Amino acid sequence: MRRVVVTGMAGITALGNDWETLANHFANNHSGIRRMHEWDRFEELNTRLGGPIDDFQVPSHWTRKQLRSMGRVARLAVAAAERALADAGLLDEPSIRDGRMGVACGSSAGSTDEIKAFGNMLLNSRADGLNANSYVRMMPHTTAANISIFFGLTGRLIPTSSACTSGSQGVGYAYEAIKFGRLPMMLAGGAEELCPTEAMVFDALYATSLKNDTPQLSPRPYDSARDGLVVGEGGGMLVLEELEHALARGARIHAEIVGFGSNADGQHITRPEQVTMGRAMQLALDDAGLAADAIGYVNGHGTATEQGDIAETQATHELFGARMPISSQKSFLGHTLGACGALESWFSIEMMNRDRYVHTLNLDNVDPRCAELDYLRGGMRVMSNEYVMNNNFAFGGVNTSLIFRRWG
Repeated sequence: MRRVVVTGMAGITALGNDWETLANHFANNHSGIRRMHEWDRFEELNTRLGGPIDDFQVPSHWTRKQLRSMGRVARLAVAAAERALADAGLLDEPSIRDGRMGVACGSSAGSTDEIKAFGNMLLNSRADGLNANSYVRMMPHTTAANISIFFGLTGRLIPTSSACTSGSQGVGYAYEAIKFGRLPMMLAGGAEELCPTEAMVFDALYATSLKNDTPQLSPRPYDSARDGLVVGEGGGMLVLEELEHALARGARIHAEIVGFGSNADGQHITRPEQVTMGRAMQLALDDAGLAADAIGYVNGHGTATEQGDIAETQATHELFGARMPISSQKSFLGHTLGACGALESWFSIEMMNRDRYVHTLNLDNVDPRCAELDYLRGGMRVMSNEYVMNNNFAFGGVNTSLIFRRWG
């Protein structure tokens, strides 16, 4: 069994693209949520809240040819991947292109502009807007494929299109590929572009926030006054390496991945299950060879939906007890769907390394139906931990749990 370390990390978010900027926003309770006036034309869409990246621009050195196959979701993923490779000191390293580096990445869907163009064909019998690249911008594995092609990566490609666990499964499966000796390096993560269709998915389930006139007050994970989630967008990528490979090239190591657990509820397509959520966490602990009391902090999924918050916290309490610190950065950025597992893994590592943990914004009164835990609220908390856990749960009953160990 190989040991797996993180040597590069990066993300694109509504509140910034580097940890210093993000941490400043977190510390000052700045929310990335705003009213989406662009959605006012959708009369049957009840929510008007989103977490958009309003200032995203593709890098000036990207060529027109490179951009042809990329919709917004792929551009967010590739931009995060480029930053992560640069952070790892591998961006111009020939060894990543000789089969030694692979990609594990996903999103809930491809770019929806292309879906609209194909819908126009079916509804109106017209092919306006369709071209040779329409499908590759729409396909579920557009993020992974475009990363591989953009950087010339010829190792294994693992698409992880599993809604809210796309990013965390990307990290987990990449970890396993290295752990079991299939190759020494992987780019891993996920991305999502903001689209009103994704808001409508949750709107139809009565699961979106309707605090349209007070966007700074939503979402409210774990809070008794929560009224649903807010959809956001972003991209997050990690560079994973086999430990000896990283040491041989003198790489800076951010953290070690020591555990990954993933399973399925096998019960309901959208209703989370406490028992299997807890089992996924236990699988990660078993993989790491750790007892529950080794974990010092849980980065919760915390979507601000009633069933999700309650089931998740009960599962966490059953395994760790009331002493476990927990928080959710979705309170600042919204639910970034396919990106959240990767972004929150990045955040977890940064918090662990800096001993400052981000609280849950808008958590004023914990819902009494949520289990007793040490909810981080009111401001950043100083803690020192050797191990932290990041949990994500998705439609379809997909559960993931990742454990990171402090390095050095």
